[in-house]
Amino acid sequence: MAFEAYAARTQEKMREVLMAPDATGPAIHYYMVRGGSKKHNVTILEPGTVGGEYIKTYGHYHVGDLDETYWFLSGTGVVLQQKLADPAQPEVVAEFKAIQVKAGESVYMPPGYGHLMVNTGPTWLVMEDDSPVDGADDSASMPGHADYEMVKKMRGFAYYVIERDGVPALIVNPLYKEVKTSDLGGLAIVS
Repeated sequence: MAFEAYAARTQEKMREVLMAPDATGPAIHYYMVRGGSKKHNVTILEPGTVGGEYIKTYGHYHVGDLDETYWFLSGTGVVLQQKLADPAQPEVVAEFKAIQVKAGESVYMPPGYGHLMVNTGPTWLVMEDDSPVDGADDSASMPGHADYEMVKKMRGFAYYVIERDGVPALIVNPLYKEVKTSDLGGLAIVS
């Protein structure tokens, strides 16, 4: 298989991690252009909601001791980060963070933390990252350094970012049993 530099994440694929998997959404949620280790990668998220949940990336954990940084080039959003207490028990989160972001800011993704990005604004959320993506095993759609299975199993992260009265808020993902510590970044938890 040859390296694929471009991919789009479809509504059909995103159903696996949506709060409301049967809700209607756009055909494409986001676009990925991967530049390999010599260039950075660019991700562009559509604006809007699906069943009240803001459009987001699928989310993943890194394989190995990989870290990365995301630079936000346009738009506003929320970064979700979580570290599992034990990878064998994905329903228990040791640490959860929600970080509100806007153009001109950056967020560091430490090793061992899962992460996803959420577009909470009215325009595209555009970001650049320095994750190494090279070779046939690191295609744009499902790079080999990323583990998507635990996110798929839990249908997303410990919280979903939803639109409530025109602003982002968090709602608990009921598949998780415990979140030991959390920094909600100023977002309210609603039911």
